[in-house]
Amino acid sequence: MSHHENLKILAFVGLTGSGKSTAVEHFTNKGFPRVYFGGVLLDAVKEAGLEINEQNERTYREKLRETEGKDFIVKRIVSQIHDLADAGQHRVVADGLYTWTEYKALKKEFPGELSVIAIISPKHLRYHRLETREIRPLTRDEASQRDWAEIENLEKGGPIAIADYYVQNNENIEHFYEQLDAIAEHVEF
Repeated sequence: MSHHENLKILAFVGLTGSGKSTAVEHFTNKGFPRVYFGGVLLDAVKEAGLEINEQNERTYREKLRETEGKDFIVKRIVSQIHDLADAGQHRVVADGLYTWTEYKALKKEFPGELSVIAIISPKHLRYHRLETREIRPLTRDEASQRDWAEIENLEKGGPIAIADYYVQNNENIEHFYEQLDAIAEHVEF
């Protein structure tokens, strides 16, 4: 359980193409530190002095699951949040909370400090964004398969269903930012 005075954590959840990265960036641009679930594995590979590629990532994922448990990512994120709080940072953005297991771990560790914000976007808009994005574009079929895999294999639906707040991201970026800022103000972030 957390023992930090006045710590606030904003975690963003949502399906691929909903706008999570845009939301995270909105807050990191204001100078808030972020913990990045996706970076845990990459950091571990780098620490081992290996190059980042599929093979090394897979090897390391297996290795860390064996040595630290299959929830190794969220354990390391929890410790990063404690480190930031110990260093005097009381506002932290969590980028990449995916699974129900991760959600439960964060909720247990930071019961009153965690606010989960789900970003929701009409499917046709998400798929359009994914088709037209510059980095790793996805066809509609690939996007649909990704949705199914994330919901079925990553238990990604639970944290979205039980989120504390919902933000609609349907095109107008100013309105998107306004909603995010209103929530941040509401939770005294």
